[in-house]
Amino acid sequence: MTTQITPQLLLQQIAQIQHMERGKLCILRAGPQGPYYNHQTWEKGGNVSRYVPQDQVPSLQQAIAGYEQFQNLMEQYAQLIIRKTRAELATG
Repeated sequence: MTTQITPQLLLQQIAQIQHMERGKLCILRAGPQGPYYNHQTWEKGGNVSRYVPQDQVPSLQQAIAGYEQFQNLMEQYAQLIIRKTRAELATG
């Protein structure tokens, strides 16, 4: 049995996302204790880059994945609403 995707279901899934961050995580170079990372994102018309301590890398990766999931769900939500709007306009 498949669940019908509804706008309400998508909004519920969006509300479940607890952490989000834009951008990407990049390896700067290898060090004696492992790689050094920076986080790059676009803010206020410019690229912003900041160092990320190794112990924060897993959390930041999850936050970036959360933002990607948010973007995907919002696109699905928009498509459902657009489809509904077009159907309503077509029926007058």
